[in-house]
Amino acid sequence: MQLEYVPGACNIGPEEIARRQRVAVVGLIATIALAVALVASGAGVGSPTRLLIALPLTGAAIGWIQARRRFCMAYGLAGTFNLGAIGNMERVSNAAALAADRRTALIIVAQGIAVGVIGAAAFFAAPIG
Repeated sequence: MQLEYVPGACNIGPEEIARRQRVAVVGLIATIALAVALVASGAGVGSPTRLLIALPLTGAAIGWIQARRRFCMAYGLAGTFNLGAIGNMERVSNAAALAADRRTALIIVAQGIAVGVIGAAAFFAAPIG
């Protein structure tokens, strides 16, 4: 898969995409493990501790969104991109491109937080356990 840097649309290549996919899977596993632990420990419906599920779920969502969009939020905020091997970052020098990257990065953060909050609210109210 040959990718090229496109401001606000693509700032990572195949190796970085695979890295984000792994983050998403680890985050999902952590989310499930935490949910099971909370239910097993007696955190019933409406227990505030159930809201903790938002943390790993947000991480999983951000990883998945980044992989799907081929865009790293941290690189976008830092003004960098990496389409090659992990560690071979380049700087964004164009002001308009940097602004587009930062806008996309903030959108990814907002989307990830929204997934985490909505998922936590659903788990908070779910009649499980």
